[in-house]
Amino acid sequence: MNARILTPIALAIALAGCNPATNETAKSSETAEVAQQTVSVEAINPFYSEYDTPFGIPPFAKIKIEHYQPAMEKGIAEVLAEIDLVINNPETPTFENTIEAMEKGGDLLDKVTNTFYGLIGSMSTPEMQAISKEMSPKFSAMSDDINLNEQLFKRVKTVWDQKDSLTLNTEQKTLLEKTYKGFVRSGANLNETDKEILRGLNTQLSKLGIQFGENLLNETNGFELVIDNEKDLAGLPESIIAAAVATAEERDHEGKWVFTTHRPSFYPFLTYSTNRKLREQLFYAYTHRGDNDNANDNKAISSEIASLRYQRAQVLGYKTHAHYVLENNMAKTPENVYGLLNKVWEPALARAKEEVADMQEFANSQGVDFKLEAWDWWFYSEKVRKAKFDLDESVTKPYFELNNTMQGVFYTANQLWGVEFKKRDDLPKYHPDVTTYEVIDKDGSSIGIYMTDFYVRSSKRGGAWMSSFRKQFKMYGKDVQPIIYNVLNYPAPVNGEPVLLTFDQASTLFHEFGHAIQGLLSDGYYRSLTGTSLPRDYVEYPSQVMENWMTEPQVLANFAKHYKTGEVIPTELVAKIQASGKFNQGFATTEYMAATLLDLKWHTLETAELQDADKFEADTLSDLGLINEIAPRYRSTYFSHIFSGGYSAGYYGYIWSNIFDADTWEVFKEKGIFNQEAAAGYRENVLQSGGTEDPMIMYKRFRGQEPNPVHLLERRGLVTNSK
Repeated sequence: MNARILTPIALAIALAGCNPATNETAKSSETAEVAQQTVSVEAINPFYSEYDTPFGIPPFAKIKIEHYQPAMEKGIAEVLAEIDLVINNPETPTFENTIEAMEKGGDLLDKVTNTFYGLIGSMSTPEMQAISKEMSPKFSAMSDDINLNEQLFKRVKTVWDQKDSLTLNTEQKTLLEKTYKGFVRSGANLNETDKEILRGLNTQLSKLGIQFGENLLNETNGFELVIDNEKDLAGLPESIIAAAVATAEERDHEGKWVFTTHRPSFYPFLTYSTNRKLREQLFYAYTHRGDNDNANDNKAISSEIASLRYQRAQVLGYKTHAHYVLENNMAKTPENVYGLLNKVWEPALARAKEEVADMQEFANSQGVDFKLEAWDWWFYSEKVRKAKFDLDESVTKPYFELNNTMQGVFYTANQLWGVEFKKRDDLPKYHPDVTTYEVIDKDGSSIGIYMTDFYVRSSKRGGAWMSSFRKQFKMYGKDVQPIIYNVLNYPAPVNGEPVLLTFDQASTLFHEFGHAIQGLLSDGYYRSLTGTSLPRDYVEYPSQVMENWMTEPQVLANFAKHYKTGEVIPTELVAKIQASGKFNQGFATTEYMAATLLDLKWHTLETAELQDADKFEADTLSDLGLINEIAPRYRSTYFSHIFSGGYSAGYYGYIWSNIFDADTWEVFKEKGIFNQEAAAGYRENVLQSGGTEDPMIMYKRFRGQEPNPVHLLERRGLVTNSK
């Protein structure tokens, strides 16, 4: 999931560390040509005027590569000029002429960066990568010019010191607090020497984060498992084989089959292929991305990033980078995070060991003479699932056709909040794969635009996420509607055949929509506080809640229909799906937890000494007692969440958010999955509110109490039901 905060100050911070996925190193120079280019494109640059498109959607067809950098540089100049006006205002600092004035700046930069960084994640080109590299230090410098400006901070502090005597509403109080603390956390109280040190650290971190992402995309796109013997396809479903043919054709391997380390290719191969040697080869390639001692190696980069983050934390007065990050999260301290993770790790690992034993026993019964390894897990867990629950993924996939599943998502949203999604083929879109919808509220009013971009392509980074080309806000006197998009990486249709999803892929669709609906139903005043502008360990909560509805019989009956016959998924198959809900949770929890604990280990380092990344990781996992049959979900060299994204010292947030998710689902289980009172309370206090107030206060207003962690452990089958 991606989300960007958009005040000039917060935008500066976000962009200084922004790392869109890239796949090729490129450079461009600062010369007089840039200035000339700015002049030549100014008259036609679409970013310089109001969009003449319906709903203010970016006019993608008119935006050219040469428009981005001039608009970014002009946007930076405008932001700094707006900040100067605040600084030089002769009037006594007030909330309106200081805090709100800064919030209302940066409109041009908001427009161009939302578009540029939105598209570079899904439509990356070498030219865009070059712009990203060149602009990164400029955004870092802008961030520091704002956050380290003594005169500006003096005005902010003057307002902050008067906070108890000011008549501010809740949202204004939140904006004031976040603005003031943002300055302090960015070094406003430092002396000039330390400010210069901080500037240098921020610039280095910005550059390294971009390089990490470039290297990873290069590695992911660079590997291919080429199969030229049809016998080596044994066990693979026809749909996966067809996708491998299409990939081979794209990569100029006519008459062969190609598998890659992109997840839609990697996971099915490891799940179904009976060729253990090839499973090992693909698994090795996947788990050694960025760890091949080549031009794309990320070992030194990950170590240097961790070192620089520690140094920055020290300059800012924090014990470690994790202490710095977590101060702004709901967890507050690394000790609190470890307190939760330690409760989950031991039972999860114990369950994983039981699952290994079950798989080994099954494998032995099939006459194998080897000890299971990590590349065997998907294959044998699927076999055990089928044996235990008579549930075969190949039997369920025909009921999870992509378009039908999307309609199931829309049905759920409509039943809960009365919203409808009207497909609009007449609106601008950035790629032919994009589908656009106008979102209509229950009173008939239009509340926003929703775009989906589902299929894997080489220009798109891996994973799934939500973000916006424009957030919802009201600070200019009118309700500006959001333009929200979901990006996923499903295999593209082959030969006109529909896209059939695995159960997990269908769950991911519901999950990402959970982020999207929060952005769409947002109802706030200030741009930086709306939508998904939330702490990292809370922002995943609405998306995780959304997954719960997918397996409810009433919802499945609406969308889970066989793509050929139209038959609704049989009740006995639904029962099997629900019965298997806790299956393989030891593995799923342990591989996630291993990555989470690796993240924390990197970011609780109390030294700037560079680490041997492989040894550091191996020692960490050994100390945890991680079994050889499980690799962490992300190894250091391809852990983009923490080294090139916004989740450093925060990957734990998924399980922390799960506490709120599991607790919330108890409400709907008790009152009814579409209970209108519960749905309205959830919409008002969670979805609409965004970051306008302390999340725990909003949650307690919805739930009446803080969340109970026991519901999470029960759900995962890691404790006995307490009732």
